[in-house]
Amino acid sequence: MKLGFGLYRHMLDREHLRFAKQAGATHIVVHLVDYFNQGGDGKDQPTTGGRGGGWGHAGNPDHLWSKEELLEIKALIEGEGLVWHAIENFDPAHWHDVLLDGPKKAEQIEGLKQMIRVIGELGIAVMGYNFSLAGVFGRTTGNYARGEAGGVGMEGFVDEEPMLDGMVWNMTFDEHATGTAERTRISSDELWARLSYFLQELVPVAEEAGVMLAAHPDDPPVPRLRDTPRLVYQPEMYQRLLDIVPSRCNGLEYCLGTLAEMTEGDIYEATEKYAAQQKIGYVHFRNVRGKAPNYEEVFIDEGDIDMERIVAILKKHDFQGVLIPDHAPAMACSAPWFAGMAYSMGYMKALLGALQK
Repeated sequence: MKLGFGLYRHMLDREHLRFAKQAGATHIVVHLVDYFNQGGDGKDQPTTGGRGGGWGHAGNPDHLWSKEELLEIKALIEGEGLVWHAIENFDPAHWHDVLLDGPKKAEQIEGLKQMIRVIGELGIAVMGYNFSLAGVFGRTTGNYARGEAGGVGMEGFVDEEPMLDGMVWNMTFDEHATGTAERTRISSDELWARLSYFLQELVPVAEEAGVMLAAHPDDPPVPRLRDTPRLVYQPEMYQRLLDIVPSRCNGLEYCLGTLAEMTEGDIYEATEKYAAQQKIGYVHFRNVRGKAPNYEEVFIDEGDIDMERIVAILKKHDFQGVLIPDHAPAMACSAPWFAGMAYSMGYMKALLGALQK
C-alpha cells in the first residue's frame, strides 16, 4: 500500500509537489481536466456553480493529451522524487458523444484509445473515469466538520433540474449545441448499454497498454439526478460493471466516502469483495457522516467509517495500489487546503505505520 495526493492541473508546480513529498506521499494522481477555468482560488473541490451552471467549460476537442505534454508533467513529478500513478477523469471535450451516444461517438472512442496507448507508454498505471451524464451535482457547502471546518455535503434535496443542451458531466462542451439534452433523458438500461460499448472498445486497448481503467461510483449516489439515470449508486452495482468485460484492466476507482453514503450494502463487505478480486486501482480515502441524500463530508477520524478496519482489509488482500486523501475539510488558517490535506495524510501514515507493526 502506498500513499499519494490527488492534484488538479493548476497545482502541478514545485510548491504542491514538495508539499506532497514533505507530507509523506510517494505517488501522485493528476486531474488534467481544468475544473477551475472559470475563476476561484482552486483550492476547494468544485460544487455546482448554481442552477444550470457547472464546473465550467470543457477543454479543446481537437487537443488530445499528447505524449509530449504528458512527458513534461511526468518529468516535473519525478523531478520532485514522486511517481505518477494515475490520471483522474477524461475531459468531456474528448468523450461527450461516448456518454451521449452522439454522432461523434466512434471518432471520440478512437481518441480515447490513442490517449490510453500514450498513458501506457509513459508507465502511468491507472486511468480513472466517471461514466456519468449529470456528473457531480447538487451538493452543498457548509461547516460540517469538527470545529466548524468547511466541507461539502448533501442536505436532503435531489436536484431534478433537467440538463441543458451542450452539457454533460456537469461541464459545458458546446454552448451552441441543440438537442443534446434529449440524449440525457434516458433509461438506466440505455446508460448501461453505453457503458458496455465504452468498456468493450477500451478494455482490450488498456490491456495492450498495461493501463487499468478505474470507474468512480456516482457522487452523490442517488438513483437519478437532473432527470438522468445513474450507474453505480449501490455497492453491488460495481460488480455489474466489472462483469461486462472481465479483465485485470477493468477496475475501480474506489471512493470510500461515496460508497459509505450509499443507502444499501456494507462498506467493509464491499471492500472485502473488491479487494479480494484485485480490482481496486486506487482509493479515495475520506470519511463521511450519514447517507444520501443527507450526509456530510468530515475529517478522516470523525465519520461513520472505521478507517483502521478498511486498511486492515486492504492489507489482508495485499493491495498494492495508492491511497489518496480526498475532500479534506478546510482548516481555519492561512492555508486551509494544505492544512486539511496534511492532517489527513498524517492520519493515514499513522494508520499504515500501526498496521505494519
